[in-house]
Amino acid sequence: MQIIEVPVVIVGAGPARIATAGCLNKLRISNIVLERDDCPASLWRKRAYDRLKLHLAKDFCSLPHYPFPSDFPKFVPRIDFLRYIDSYVTHFGIAINYNCSVDSAFIDQSSRKWRLLVTNNSFGADEIYEAEFLVVASGENSEEYIPNIQGLEIYQGESMHCSKYLDGREIYKKNVLVVGCGNSGMEIAYDLSN
Repeated sequence: MQIIEVPVVIVGAGPARIATAGCLNKLRISNIVLERDDCPASLWRKRAYDRLKLHLAKDFCSLPHYPFPSDFPKFVPRIDFLRYIDSYVTHFGIAINYNCSVDSAFIDQSSRKWRLLVTNNSFGADEIYEAEFLVVASGENSEEYIPNIQGLEIYQGESMHCSKYLDGREIYKKNVLVVGCGNSGMEIAYDLSN
């Protein structure tokens, strides 16, 4: 199996990892981003509801060295944020290998470098990456979590995690209980009340 050597390997192509790669590219430090999905910012692209917006003003949320366009609204909607992420990737020439799942990462004792065992699902092949530095930030929202709620297993109605919610069309005129009052819960409740 071929060993792919690169100074920095970044695991995940969410906004924070994209920003890390952008900063490294600006400093001309070679790096590669390994993403298990088929796109950058997959949480925003595939597991977010339609009306999602940044919860802070755009002046506080831009990625390093690349402000939001002046014509974007103060609270950037999901679709504009995704356009911005795609533009950032292009602007900084960020190299992303999609459909790559990192199975393990460890320090190789002989080379004193990080060794990552990766499954490249695009080619159905296993790969080995070797790097001096490893950046891992899989994100607190990378996996859905539904707590153990007594009776949920026998509940006759529908239940879903917020990552499956896009809009209220499917449940229009139904009684809905939103559990949780974080950003997602409050916005979904607001969306449904409208």
